[in-house]
Amino acid sequence: MITFITGNQHKVKEAEKIFQKFNIELEHIDLGYTEVQGTLEDVAKSGAKYACEKLNKPVIVEDAGLFIKTLKGFPGTYSSYVQETIGNQGILKLMKDFINPKDRYAEFRSVIGYCTPNSEPEIFLGSVKGQISTEERGSYGFAFDSIFYVEEKDKTFGELTREEKNQFSHRKNSLNSFIDWYLKK
Repeated sequence: MITFITGNQHKVKEAEKIFQKFNIELEHIDLGYTEVQGTLEDVAKSGAKYACEKLNKPVIVEDAGLFIKTLKGFPGTYSSYVQETIGNQGILKLMKDFINPKDRYAEFRSVIGYCTPNSEPEIFLGSVKGQISTEERGSYGFAFDSIFYVEEKDKTFGELTREEKNQFSHRKNSLNSFIDWYLKK
């Protein structure tokens, strides 16, 4: 059994579906932890280490963010704060002068931190490439989903149902990377 540490029910549901396919039992605990300043990898390692030591059992944590190339990776690790303060309209305002699709390149990135008692955390990365759209589109999802355009789907994450998005999401990619490693060890 692996314990997933998160307060986000969307993450839990997505992870449960993936783990069920591999017959890996997943427990969910909402155990808050302080997020260190640094990269997504730093946050995932620190959170996994803290939760593992507190619970004395194998845990995973997940941290994710939106990284916009033209804005030098902003909002990145501050995605949650940026969503709460300036929201999608603030990001669209920052991007208004960038017309060329190459200048609107962005990635959603996810990092899984896994830790077992008396060990150092392992990390697993996943991402999805896209662009910042010129307007909000769609009512599905949450946070930046309605401005994150995926060219192959010709839709924003906000226009995709949860099931459609979860087929190729950044979180699915990081969870699959973890599961591949976990099943081999």
